[in-house]
Amino acid sequence: MKNIRYILLSILALSYISCDYEELDELRAKNNDEEVVLPELTSGEADFSNYVAIGPSFTAGFTDNGLFTAAQENSFPNTLAKKFSNAGGGAFTQPLMNDNFGGLILAGDPVINPSTGQRLFSERLVFGGAGPVPLQTINPAAMSTTDFALNNPTGPFNNLGIPGAKSFHFIAPGFGNIANFPTAANPYAVRVTGATPNATILELATAQNPSFFTADLIGGNDVLGYATSGGDSSRDQITDPAVFQGAFNAIISGLIANGAKGAVTNIPYVSSLPYFTTVPFNALDPSNPSFGPLIPTLNGIFGQINLVYQALGQSERSIVFSETAASPVIIRDESLADISVQMIAVFNASPTFPFFVESLGLPAAAAPLVANLLGTTYGQCRQANSDDLLTLPSSAVIGTVNNEFFTLLTSQGIPANLAGQFAVEGITYPLDDRWVLLPSENSEIIAAVDSYNSVIESVANTNGLAFVDVNSILTEASTTGIIFDEFSLNADLVFGGLVSLDGVHLTARGYALMANAFLEAIDETYGSNFVASGNLAKASDFQTNYSPAL
Repeated sequence: MKNIRYILLSILALSYISCDYEELDELRAKNNDEEVVLPELTSGEADFSNYVAIGPSFTAGFTDNGLFTAAQENSFPNTLAKKFSNAGGGAFTQPLMNDNFGGLILAGDPVINPSTGQRLFSERLVFGGAGPVPLQTINPAAMSTTDFALNNPTGPFNNLGIPGAKSFHFIAPGFGNIANFPTAANPYAVRVTGATPNATILELATAQNPSFFTADLIGGNDVLGYATSGGDSSRDQITDPAVFQGAFNAIISGLIANGAKGAVTNIPYVSSLPYFTTVPFNALDPSNPSFGPLIPTLNGIFGQINLVYQALGQSERSIVFSETAASPVIIRDESLADISVQMIAVFNASPTFPFFVESLGLPAAAAPLVANLLGTTYGQCRQANSDDLLTLPSSAVIGTVNNEFFTLLTSQGIPANLAGQFAVEGITYPLDDRWVLLPSENSEIIAAVDSYNSVIESVANTNGLAFVDVNSILTEASTTGIIFDEFSLNADLVFGGLVSLDGVHLTARGYALMANAFLEAIDETYGSNFVASGNLAKASDFQTNYSPAL
């Protein structure tokens, strides 16, 4: 069966808004009116002379699945620093990458994941005409030159954004020591530690004695890895809330020790990110020539399996594909009772089952083998529903043959053509846990995020820090959309304007919106007037997509 392509991304033009602007938009409009005199910028109680930013990938400016020079220049801390410079802010140094390709290399060679054989820290994504594609598919010569063993920049750095860092990593000695890579060091941390490889990221920040700081999305990676792995705890786990609380308290305590003021953010629910909302649960289109003509045959096969479900009192697991509407994919759900053994017993006890086996082109004597294969394959599966979140990478998997299962079937005497038919991801072979975030798994994430966010807001209030509700911003973007100057942004992949091509990180325009949210919160907390004086980032100054030729 050919790969079933089912995500049809239609190009949406950015809409210009004709309705009355909100207060911020009116202020920006006044800023462009020479007849309107805006008040002079004042810093209020804040001192922006030495600004340091600490956090994971959002702080770094990570976008389109990579970190590269142009994206770093549009990072929200860099945008903030430019605005701060109008209120006494000083220089802002970032650990710039060597190129605009993204990715990292080690001692001249790509970094390979030994378990998968795939490249780690690969080049950025670009728009390929229908959706995101790796830069190298358009520009084969785009090879990273940023080598974290040979050409790291020299600090200290005001931007200490470390992609992939969890809360406790910021206080972990040796997290930036290349000798600890790959087990206990992060290459992006290696690039900033310089002559003090065992220094913690927090120590690098406090050593600069900052007068002002931002700490954003700390705790985001503490749930994101678990989420992007489809809730597969063997690949990543949610950080215990008590561990997060200890780490976050230590980070903020260190940053404010010398009287610095600052701003913090909470973290969003993953369900608001296009990484989890782009691929529909009902991804199987009957008009697809690779799938539609097979529906009667598939329903005939699953009809036999459904009879077993019904006999075992599990009729809700029945699998039926529609010939007139999009059908849900088949997934493995480990929260269901595993009825594999019972299914095998029912198949073997059925006097008509050998005839079914013969209808597949196999001898009747193969009935026990087929019963075992069907039972173990479908004993803990169901069709997906609207509460299941399919991860973005599943789009490249659904409709393809699972080679591991294909090999297993052929090794047991199943002919290759039949093995291929029974090994189609999401159709005859249930999608594995890593491709689907189940409702039970999402509930775990929501509980952790709520716990983390409660700590973050409490610490912010206790210490008089500005607080930015990023969770609400991304939730609003995913529901009603957000007006930013003359543009309407939402959380749709590729064309929403807010979230980049990787489905998790923001676009340059999204980071500018985030910078403005910081400025508004800083005004409210410290009495500055960035908003009233017109010192905000303008949407039109920031792009939503980077050219492959960059």
